[in-house]
Amino acid sequence: MPSRIRLEDRECPLSTTVQHVGEWWTLLILHDAFDGYTRFDQFQQSLNISTSMLTARLKTLVADGLLERRPYQTNPVRHEYVLTERGRSLRPVIVALAAWGNQHLAPEARAMILVDAETGEEAEPVVVDARTGKRLDDSKMYTFTAGPAASEAMRARYDEMDRRRMEGSTQ
Repeated sequence: MPSRIRLEDRECPLSTTVQHVGEWWTLLILHDAFDGYTRFDQFQQSLNISTSMLTARLKTLVADGLLERRPYQTNPVRHEYVLTERGRSLRPVIVALAAWGNQHLAPEARAMILVDAETGEEAEPVVVDARTGKRLDDSKMYTFTAGPAASEAMRARYDEMDRRRMEGSTQ
C-alpha cells in the first residue's frame, strides 16, 4: 500500500500516527482487540469485514508492532492476534475518540459508553496534562511547537505560528 503521508509531514507525529492507525478498519479491529477479541473469526464476525481486508489489516497491525501473531492451535495451525504493549498504549486514544463521538449524541442515542468496571458509573474521559492535571482541550493554553528533532521547515512553521499568536495577543 503506498504511503499517503506527504514528504514534508514525515517528521510530524500526527501524520505518522495516522499512517499507522488512521484507516477505518484498523481502529475497529483495535477496538475489538481491546474488548478481548484475538481470533480471526471473532474479528470477522464482529465487524462483518471481508477475509481479504481483515487479512491485510491484521498483517499491517502486526508489521506496525500493534498486534502480535501467535499460534494457539497446532493441527491445523491457527493464530491469534494479541495486543502488544505498543498496541495497548493506544487505548486512551480509542477511548477519547469514542468519547468525542458520544459528546455529539443525545444520551439515549449512544450505543456504547465507558463505565467504571467496579461501580458501573459512566466515565467522562478527558485528556489532561500528567504534570498539572489541566485539560488539554484549550488550544490557547496548550499549543504545539517545534521539538528537538524538528527540521528547519518545521521550525519555520511554528516560529510563524508563534509570531501570529503574539500579534493577536497585542491587538
